[in-house]
Amino acid sequence: MPDNIPTTTCSAVLCRYDEIALKGGNRMRFENQLIANIKKVLTPAVNLHLIRVRGRILFRFDELPEPTITAAVAKLKKVFGLASFSPGCLIESSLEMIEQTALSHFQHTYSQLSTTDRGSISFRIRVRRSDKQFPFSSNDMEIKIADQILKNYPNLNVNLRNADITTGVEIRKEWTFVFSEKIQGPGGLPSGSNNGALALLSGGIDSPVACYMVMKRGCPLHFLTFHSYPYIPGESVDKVARIVNVLNSYQLNGRLYACNLAESQKVIRDNCTAKFRTILYRRLMMKIATNLAESLNLNAIVTGESIGQVASQTMANLNSINHVTDLLVLRPLVGMDKVEIIEKAKRVGTYTLSQENCPDSCTVFAPNRPATTSQITRLEQEESKTNPQDLLTGSMANIKQISV
Repeated sequence: MPDNIPTTTCSAVLCRYDEIALKGGNRMRFENQLIANIKKVLTPAVNLHLIRVRGRILFRFDELPEPTITAAVAKLKKVFGLASFSPGCLIESSLEMIEQTALSHFQHTYSQLSTTDRGSISFRIRVRRSDKQFPFSSNDMEIKIADQILKNYPNLNVNLRNADITTGVEIRKEWTFVFSEKIQGPGGLPSGSNNGALALLSGGIDSPVACYMVMKRGCPLHFLTFHSYPYIPGESVDKVARIVNVLNSYQLNGRLYACNLAESQKVIRDNCTAKFRTILYRRLMMKIATNLAESLNLNAIVTGESIGQVASQTMANLNSINHVTDLLVLRPLVGMDKVEIIEKAKRVGTYTLSQENCPDSCTVFAPNRPATTSQITRLEQEESKTNPQDLLTGSMANIKQISV
């Protein structure tokens, strides 16, 4: 193994986007939001310098220690709007420096792979030459760099389709970027590029996934959860707070509000027809959410409902619930089945928390045979038995902001 190759250090991160490039005249607004969000992730870096290249954003900084780079990579994986990114080295665009740095990057990656039981290791070089005045073509550079590597590691195999190690080189007139990883980002649109919304968040599997899907479209969220203490344990709110912490890792910190619905549920239980209880709970929740969203200047409500999954989520009952709000209601899971939702919850990172056994507010005083269909006029008649304005006012008074 050669001794004259410099130690590989990370001096830049190249960030790539896809969907933002399609925004035409609005592209700069989305790009600026993405840049602002990335800067927050890279705050440990000092003397941060931004370089804009169409379809790419490059941040140059002072050399960072490995733990700082690892922490930044973990955070960048959750920055909506990023299609992919690569930590690497920013160098001058000279043949000698490119060959030397590419070999250094390869050596660093090879040393990590060769300690594992992998058998033979394959590699490939990928060069993108934007500077057409550079004296060698992309293909020529790939061959030159590969030859240098094979001189030092003659037992390696070249695999252009599915290599164990890929060393990438982007050559431009002002600089060249060398990297060894192309790390997948979450895609979507940058958080904050669309208006905010209020999410109805339970401790179940569905609603956190719904939150993630709306957040991925650039909508920052605040959260509202319902509980029925003392009929369900106070730990239910703690569980939701931990789910919010996971979701907030994808956005700037959203606030969590908790509403104790127990007293209102008792009034509905004592005065209304049993089979309509769950739908009446949901209508009250939607009224509360509407009032809170409007007070927070939020433009929509997000729920984790999916057509037909439970009795309150039939099309007739969803229509009855929608009827009590004038706000836009977003239901991103509406056409998904449970298996799809579970798989997405695992990828988001909320599934394990959602699996913790803790009763839901809607299960309190739940009827044995809930109505699967409802008429708005009948539900309004049921609500008139409870003095609905008093229920709403009392419930709003039971909202508290929860520390997360």
